[in-house]
Amino acid sequence: MRALTFSEYGPASVLEVADVVEPHAGPGRIRVAVRASGLTPADCRLRSGRFRDMVPLHLPHVLGMDAAGVVDEVGAGVTGVRPGDEVFGIVDVAELGGANAEYAVLAAWAPKPDALTWEQAGGAAGNVETATRALDRLKVGTGTSLLIEGAAGGVGTVAVQLAAARGATVVGTAGAHNHTFVAGLGATPTTYGPGLSERVAALAPGGVDAVLDCAGSGSLPDLVDLAGSPDRVVTIADMNAGEYGVHHTRSAGPGADPPAVEGLAVAAALAGQGRFTVPVAAAFTLENAAAAHRLSETGHARGKIVLIL
Repeated sequence: MRALTFSEYGPASVLEVADVVEPHAGPGRIRVAVRASGLTPADCRLRSGRFRDMVPLHLPHVLGMDAAGVVDEVGAGVTGVRPGDEVFGIVDVAELGGANAEYAVLAAWAPKPDALTWEQAGGAAGNVETATRALDRLKVGTGTSLLIEGAAGGVGTVAVQLAAARGATVVGTAGAHNHTFVAGLGATPTTYGPGLSERVAALAPGGVDAVLDCAGSGSLPDLVDLAGSPDRVVTIADMNAGEYGVHHTRSAGPGADPPAVEGLAVAAALAGQGRFTVPVAAAFTLENAAAAHRLSETGHARGKIVLIL
């Protein structure tokens, strides 16, 4: 089967589409014929070698954490799904990839909502799991006042919607050109950068109860001040979080948190109610995946980057 791989660490140019052995659904797993799959910043860091000491890979490596497609194999012990069903989901996080391919084995999944296109569903699961894991860590619920740093990105756009659905009041930072977009997702937008504390104070006079950093832009000291305590801040992107007593949540590698796969069914239900979508920044073919990785590395994609098959 065709798959997006790399055989050496390096820039996006090391990516290639290669023929690899098809995976098959083992116990508790399903296999899908992939229609679309997601690209995350973690994929870029794995490819670049930034994570090689933390999570060494066996090369060549097939990238991709999440996908949407049509079920064509059901492993032993799996119930509630059969060949021909349309689903979206994530691979086993311990395997750190495998979804950017013609066939992918999913470890967690939910029915694909009719309200989501293949591109939207293909880029949904990883961000939903990440956002759910972070919101759970922060105990976001009814009445929570939440600040999301980087609200226009892939995880940020999902976190805004899931937090709002939980009954939270959300303030989200984004560039001025994205403020209308962020407001449409359910957050009160403001600009990131110097003066953030004053701007947030004007929007949330009672202060914020929790902060989710989706940007990793070095703003953690200010975010801790806003939250009042480092244990009220979670980052998904700042590798220096420990210096500030902030928890860096991840689902793989040393110190990983348990994956929050229950969020997939929640997002699917919300999408069916018209209360959840997945903004797609851009869609690329596997053959143009290097361009997708370069776009991701700019840090300015609005929403999710996906690969279509």
